[in-house]
Amino acid sequence: MTDARETTQPQTDPAPPPADRVWVLDDPRAGFGMQALGIAERLGVPFRRMALSWNWKAHLAGLARHGSLLGITAGARRTMAEALPDLALADERPGLVISAGSRAATVALWLKAHTGCRVVQCLGPGFGGLFREEQFDLLVIPEHDRPPAAPNILAVLGAPHRLSPLVLRQARASWKERLAHLPRPRVALLVGGPQRANNMPPALAHGLGRTVARLASARRGSVLASSSQRTGAEATEALAAGLSRVLHLLYRFGEPDEDPYTAFLASADAIVVTADSIAMISEACATGAPVYIALPELAGPRQRRLLATLYDAGQARPLHEDLSPWPRPTLDEAGRVATEIRRRFPLD
Repeated sequence: MTDARETTQPQTDPAPPPADRVWVLDDPRAGFGMQALGIAERLGVPFRRMALSWNWKAHLAGLARHGSLLGITAGARRTMAEALPDLALADERPGLVISAGSRAATVALWLKAHTGCRVVQCLGPGFGGLFREEQFDLLVIPEHDRPPAAPNILAVLGAPHRLSPLVLRQARASWKERLAHLPRPRVALLVGGPQRANNMPPALAHGLGRTVARLASARRGSVLASSSQRTGAEATEALAAGLSRVLHLLYRFGEPDEDPYTAFLASADAIVVTADSIAMISEACATGAPVYIALPELAGPRQRRLLATLYDAGQARPLHEDLSPWPRPTLDEAGRVATEIRRRFPLD
């Protein structure tokens, strides 16, 4: 397989797609829409964000081999109809549709059948379904999902996301004064939880907090911690108790204040992230800080395959007793995918 980090550079600077001719199908389910949006935002051109929502028929949509609007709600269907007032007019059609997940793939293929647009699809919906890989103009598939080699398949490390270098710089600047009292090195601690649950064992969270607190205090640093919905309230309090020996700032999931998650990543000198979340691990690797993986027992099969690819690529290491940095290029897969899209599909 070709190295996922190699990208052929374009021979010429292609013309950008016309305004509003790039559509993003925004699936609100966790982990899907953010991938498509992250890629679109890196194209550097205007795009139309089409919000999708689903009804009980959504699980049947994949049975339509060439795409379908089955399963999207009346409101989402109406929005799409309003955006396509006349399919006979080329200027009203999307030239490029970016989608993620099998449900959004059915809508993307419907649009392709009715408008002739190109489709960039994340997550490889053909695996185990009725779709064929060749139906998509470009499939963006994580290496840990073991994609086959094909001209229209681009393998990526982790998952694309919206944390671009610009977003990280803005978050760092916005929170600079608010974090100024916390000594360096600052260790960002991103805590998830068990798969498909929201009740991490409190003892596990407490032990993680104590470990990270010990490592940070040994270097006279501080901790920037953030819990997620899967952590659960009881485990979050146990995490806070474990961190008590070091100067820290803990954002509890659901607090009404501004979520500092991105700022914590952008301001960290080292990052510790639990092994359960592909999204959090991928976002951590978008920074220039060393990334350490904690609580491997929370990882499922896909997460374990992801960690193996990241360890092999030198992007992350298991958490032990050291937070020293090592040479590591920042991982910018959304930017790499956007570059490849512009190379392959200039829409003039």
